[in-house]
Amino acid sequence: MEQYVRIGTYRVHRTLVDLIAERVLPEEASRQQFWVGVGQILDDFTERNEALLREREAYERLLQNWYKEHGPTFDQHQYKQFLQDINYIEPIVPDFTIDVTNVDAEIVQAGPQLVVPLDNARYALNAANARWGSLYDALYGTDVIDTDEEPTAGYNPERGAKVIAYAKQFLDDTFPLGEGSHEETDGYLVSQGRPYAIIAGNRIAFQDDCLVGYVGEASDPKKLLLVHNGIHVELKFDRNHPIGKTDRAGLVDIELESALSAIIDCEDSVAAVCAEEKVQLYSNWLGLMDGTLEATFTKGGRRLTRKLNPDRHYIGPEGREVTLPGRSLLFIRNVGHLMTTDLMLDEAGREVPEGILDGIFTALISSRHLDARQNSRERSIYIVKPKMHGSKEVAFTNDLFDAIEDALELPRHTIKVGVMDEERRTSLNLKNCIERVKERIVFINTGFLDRTGDEIHSSLTLGPMRRKGEMKASAWLDAYERSNVRVGLDAGFHRSGQIGKGMWAMPDRMGEMMREKINHVRSGATTAWVPSPTAATLHALHYHQVDAFDVQREVAARSFDHVMERSRLLEIPLATRDYTDEDVNEELENNLQGLLGYVVRWVEQGVGCSKVPDIHHVGLMEDRATLRISSQHVANWLYHGVCSREQVEATLVRMAGVVDAQNASDPHYRPMTPDVERSIAYQAAKDLVFEGDESPNGYTEPILHRRRRQFLQQVTLEPNLKGGASL
Repeated sequence: MEQYVRIGTYRVHRTLVDLIAERVLPEEASRQQFWVGVGQILDDFTERNEALLREREAYERLLQNWYKEHGPTFDQHQYKQFLQDINYIEPIVPDFTIDVTNVDAEIVQAGPQLVVPLDNARYALNAANARWGSLYDALYGTDVIDTDEEPTAGYNPERGAKVIAYAKQFLDDTFPLGEGSHEETDGYLVSQGRPYAIIAGNRIAFQDDCLVGYVGEASDPKKLLLVHNGIHVELKFDRNHPIGKTDRAGLVDIELESALSAIIDCEDSVAAVCAEEKVQLYSNWLGLMDGTLEATFTKGGRRLTRKLNPDRHYIGPEGREVTLPGRSLLFIRNVGHLMTTDLMLDEAGREVPEGILDGIFTALISSRHLDARQNSRERSIYIVKPKMHGSKEVAFTNDLFDAIEDALELPRHTIKVGVMDEERRTSLNLKNCIERVKERIVFINTGFLDRTGDEIHSSLTLGPMRRKGEMKASAWLDAYERSNVRVGLDAGFHRSGQIGKGMWAMPDRMGEMMREKINHVRSGATTAWVPSPTAATLHALHYHQVDAFDVQREVAARSFDHVMERSRLLEIPLATRDYTDEDVNEELENNLQGLLGYVVRWVEQGVGCSKVPDIHHVGLMEDRATLRISSQHVANWLYHGVCSREQVEATLVRMAGVVDAQNASDPHYRPMTPDVERSIAYQAAKDLVFEGDESPNGYTEPILHRRRRQFLQQVTLEPNLKGGASL
C-alpha cells in the first residue's frame, strides 16, 4: 500500500490520514475542510519559518566574525553597540501588561510541575495523575527520611514511625491547632462548617479557616480536605487499616495536591524521527484528551493497567458538593522551528516544518474535547513553544496560532502559549518576546542547560569556556535567573501566569532536593520542574513553607536596573584560568561519559529521556538539553586547543567501556566496545562533538535524527540484530 495519500498539493503519511479520519474527524465534510486549512497554513508559514532559520545562521556568522576580530578581550560598550546595530539586541518596547482571558486556576496557583515524554503512555498517565500524591509514600520511599536501618522486604515500622512523625510536624506547621499538636489528636470532626481536632475529649479548633470539605459523616469523616497557600491537603482516615490501627486518630495517609500542571513533551525528552512515531505521539495526546489512554505493565510481579484518575468529590462546609480535579492541567510542548518531518511532503518531495504540524495537530486534537472540560475547565489549549530566538520568532508563533484557530474555527486566543526563555536572544529581549504574545502567554521559565548550550555556541570563536561546574557561578546565569522573574512580574504575571524554574535532575536524591529546590520558590517563581510524581509531592511541601505570591510582591518592590541586568547577561563565561591536565581529563570524562550514556539509548533504543548514571554512578535525568551543553562544551575546548582530537577520541573509547559496563544488565543493550567503529550510537557521539561547531545553534537534533534513522534502517536489514526487540 502506498505510504502517502495526496491531499491538495501535499502528500500526507497514511498513518496520519487514518488517525484523523478514524478518531479525530470522522465527518467527511469537516475532514476535507480541515485538510484545506492545513495546506493553506503550510503555504503561508513554511517560507517564513525557513527565513527565520536563515536569520539565525546570519546572526551566528556575524557574532563569530566579530569575536575573531575583537576577541578574546574587548570593550563591553562596543560589543553591546554592535549587538544593537545588528538588532541582536532589540529596542525595548514600552511598558505593557499581559491580558489573557479564560486561564485555568492551575496557571495562577503556585505549585510543582512535571515534564514527561509523550511517547511513553505510562509516564504520560503518571504525570496526568500526579495531581495528588501520598506524602507517606513519598517520605517512606526516599532519602528525605534519614535512617540507619537496613532495608527490609516488608514494612519497616521504625521507618514508618519516622515518616508519620515528619508528616504530623507538617500538619502542625501548616494547619496549627488552637492548642496542642496533631500528634496528640484522637480524631477529627466538622461542626458548623469548621474542622476540629479531638484531644483528651476536648474539641480543639484549627487556628485558621482552612476547611474545604470532607467525605463521610461530619462527626467522623473518612477524609478531611484542607487548604493552605491555595494548595489542598487531604487527610485520610481508616481505623481498620494497618497504619490507621496504629494512629491515635486513625490517620492512614496525607495526600498532597502536588503537580498542579504537567508538560507533556513532544520535544527534548522524545526520540521521534519518523512519521509513525509522530503519529503515535498524537495518538497518545488524543488518549489524554478524550480519557481513553491506558497503559498495561508488570510491577512487583503483578499485571497492572493505568488509566486517568477521576475527579474528587467532597461535602463542602455549607453542605454543597465540592469537586476538585483528579488530574494535572496538561500543557503540550511542541517542537521548535528547526526540524522537518516526513509526516507530510510538499510537491517537490521535501519534508515540511515539524513545529508547524505539531501546532496544527495537537491543537486539533485538543479542540475536539474542549466541551468535555476534562483538561481545561476554561476551554483553553495550552502549548509550550521551546527554542525560540528573539521576538520575531515569538511573533511567528503567535501568527501561526492565529491561523490554526481560524482553521479550526476557534475563538481568538483559545490557544495559550508558554515561551521558554532558553536561548540567548530570547533572554536579552524577553520583554519584547512577551509583548508579542501578551494576549495568549501564560508561562515563561528558565532552563539552565539549553541556555548554557546556546551561550557556549554563540561565543564559540571568542575563547575557551569555563568548566561546567564553574558555569553556575557565572554572572550571566545569576542575571538570567533574576531577570526572567522580574521581567515576568513587570509584565503582569503575578497571579496571571506561571513563572517557572528548571528541572531537579537527580531523582534518587530527594533529601538534597528538599534542601535546595525551595530556593526556586524563594526566587519568585510560581512553579518548578520535577522528574517524578514522588518529587512533585515532596516539592509541594515547599509551597506550603513559602508563600510564592508574598515573595513576588517583595521582588517586585525591589529596585531593578534593566539596563544593568542586560549588561550582566552579556558577560560571556570564558575560563578565568589555565586548566591543568588533570582538570581537562576530568572534564572530558564527565562530559563524554554522560554524552555517550544518553546517546546510546536515544539512537539504539529510541529513549529520549531516562535516568542515566554519570561517571560517579549517580542517576541523572538526561534529555537533549543536557546533551547540548556537554557536546558544545567539548566542541568549544577542541576549537581553542584546550584538548586535542586525539585526546577526545581516546576518552570517548574509554568512556564507551564505562557506559557498556553500566548497561550490562540491559538485555536490549548493544555494547559499543570493543569495535566502536561499528556502533552507530558511538558514531553519533563523535558527530556531536566533532561537528558541534557547525550544528545550527549547537542543537543535537539533526545528528541524532540522522543516526537514529540509520540505525532503524540497519535493524530493518538485520532483523535478528540484538536490540531490535526494543524498538
